[in-house]
Amino acid sequence: MPHSIDTHQIDVRVRYPECDAQSVAHHSIYPIWMEIARTEMLRENGLSYRQCEERGVFFVVVRMELKYRRPARYDDIITVHVKCTSKGRIKLEHTYEIKRGDELLVEAATTLACVDRTGRPMAMPDDFLGREGA
Repeated sequence: MPHSIDTHQIDVRVRYPECDAQSVAHHSIYPIWMEIARTEMLRENGLSYRQCEERGVFFVVVRMELKYRRPARYDDIITVHVKCTSKGRIKLEHTYEIKRGDELLVEAATTLACVDRTGRPMAMPDDFLGREGA
């Protein structure tokens, strides 16, 4: 990754199967939307998750925190904002805001660890961190 884009956003339409009987987005769908935003940010940086896996580099979520403020509802268009707040040798930290227009629905944070094919922690290649030389 020669350049580093540390923020990204995606728009999502809340689909019917993501909702409960009251047409409210189920709490379990928000982490999926967060992962979509995070992997699209990776793609914006010139690397797909598939390419990471082909190189034997995997990322696992080791911490996730969500604060639900307002519900998303069926057919809403929401925006998932993701920001990479910390890049270590082994872990990445992200924060998220999920909004409907200007209305904040969810605040969240994740910590991802870099692991090898066996699940053991490993240092990220330098080019993943925006540093040349790997």
